[in-house]
Amino acid sequence: MTLTTLRLSKSGNSVALRDQGAGAPVVLIHGVGMQSAAWGPQIEALSRTHRVIAVDMPGHGGSSPLSPGSDLRAFVAWCHEVVLALGLGPVSIAGHSMGALIAGGFAVDHPQLTTRVCLINGVFRRDAAARDAVIDRADQIQVGRFDPQAPLARWFGNSASEIAARDQVAQWLSEVDPEGYATAYGAFARGDMTYASQYSQIQCPFVALTGSDDPNSTPAMSRAMAAAASDGQAIIVEGHRHMMTLTAPTITNTHLIAWLTRPNPMRELP
Repeated sequence: MTLTTLRLSKSGNSVALRDQGAGAPVVLIHGVGMQSAAWGPQIEALSRTHRVIAVDMPGHGGSSPLSPGSDLRAFVAWCHEVVLALGLGPVSIAGHSMGALIAGGFAVDHPQLTTRVCLINGVFRRDAAARDAVIDRADQIQVGRFDPQAPLARWFGNSASEIAARDQVAQWLSEVDPEGYATAYGAFARGDMTYASQYSQIQCPFVALTGSDDPNSTPAMSRAMAAAASDGQAIIVEGHRHMMTLTAPTITNTHLIAWLTRPNPMRELP
């Protein structure tokens, strides 16, 4: 998976990405603290039949950061600029965690560019206690108080597959730019309501996929997201938490492949 760099003409920002395979385009957006390499198992599987573009989110990996304080809509606008710069036309778009918020917002704001959308371990309409907790974490990160062990404890259990994935994720967390991380986490913490009331506008095939044991991106959230969309489906993977793209790659890939074969009655597929 070779990392390449794209220069955005409008903003002047650089975007690092992995581009593999041929066919209808699939855009993958990772979560806060990760990088495009986190999609390794999905790139390998999906690129057999599709062109897969996994991007480094702003301020992560090799991508330029957005301005401090940028909100979710700024990240969605960034995603739109990337899709236009690559000349992809309509795309299937999948996001994990913060990437799911971006993907959902993209589907709302740019339906003409969205063939289908998949939100993996996404958040939706947090309750008051969960919202207060995540905003408090965002505020702590903003002032430089970040303990990488805290998200690892939330994201992973103690099975062999989770321990192996945990070590790799810990390495990615140690490499992230602190300011880029803080900006993205702030948008993530405050973004669960930004597009929530507009998910009903999403007409394309929509999948919300999460783990049964994810305490923050809960099965109830995925079911609510799927119910809000006109062609929504909720899928719950038993026994996994927040990083199931890595801890349950075969199961995750099976669901993604099925998602990519779902017909879109609103659009003639390439």
